Amino acid sequence: MNAIVITAAGGPDVLQLRSVPDPHPAAGEVLVRVRAAGVNRADVLQRRGHYPPPAGAPADIPGMEYAGEVAALGAGVRAWKVGDRVMGLVASGAYAEAVAVNEAVAMRFPAAWSFEEAAAVPEVFITAYDALFRQMRLRAGERVLIHAVGSGVGTAALQLARSLGARTFGTSRSAAKLERARALGLEVAIDTSREDFADVIKHRTSGEGVEVILDLVGGPVLAGSIQALARGGRMIIVGLTGGRSAPIDLGALLSKRLTLVGTVLRARTLEEKIGVTARFVAEVLPLLEGGIVRPVVERTFPLARAAEAHTLLETDTVFGKLVLTCDQAGG
Repeated sequence: MNAIVITAAGGPDVLQLRSVPDPHPAAGEVLVRVRAAGVNRADVLQRRGHYPPPAGAPADIPGMEYAGEVAALGAGVRAWKVGDRVMGLVASGAYAEAVAVNEAVAMRFPAAWSFEEAAAVPEVFITAYDALFRQMRLRAGERVLIHAVGSGVGTAALQLARSLGARTFGTSRSAAKLERARALGLEVAIDTSREDFADVIKHRTSGEGVEVILDLVGGPVLAGSIQALARGGRMIIVGLTGGRSAPIDLGALLSKRLTLVGTVLRARTLEEKIGVTARFVAEVLPLLEGGIVRPVVERTFPLARAAEAHTLLETDTVFGKLVLTCDQAGG
């Protein structure tokens, strides 16, 4: 089969379309003919040599989410049949014409969706759902601040928070992204290229702060986030695009009785991924099927042009998701 291979750690040019051995489904697995694959920041880090996948996943083929059709069944598979349209997460390897996945982490998607739409769902929506609903236990009426609200996870988190009835605050350095986020339900848009987000939140909440923060940036926003949190507030760090270290005011952490959590989805065990997938199917997939929340696809590229997709993602101008499309003729 054809796949995008990381030929060396480096820039987008190290991504090359190569012929690699076909995967084969083991017992309890299905072989998926990949029609589209989402592009994520983690793929960029993997390409640079900074974020290797867990043991057992292909280190040289990036890609953490796919959409396609079941092409073959491993021994004992009962949940799927050949031809079923599925989407889901993998630790790595989705930039390819086929992947083998455990049958319990594959998810059905609505017949009306395109493969491109489906491929833009698993990583960002499961990440946002797990962080906000399962770990932060966001409640209706609470105020939530989403850093990098125009990103893939940011746009998913914004829509999920709105569906719950939370009040939404979001940051971006792009006025254009903030305007598009407003169309998805963002109530308070904060342009960090010209505003201090902690000051804006203090003003807009009468000094109380927000109950929950979803941080997709990292180091540069930590100090301001602690200021912006309400007493007893909760913050979860999901991404480190801005940096992985920052000083922390432990006095404020203690006096405000704050909860600070770090999370990652990729490195979880298969059992954990099966659990979060089942909860997602039960709680969030109905929202997607009903059009209450939706995938946001900025642009698609053929698989062979994965390097162009990475180049664009690194410009920080993308709103929502980039998706690679795959055809049997070679991407």
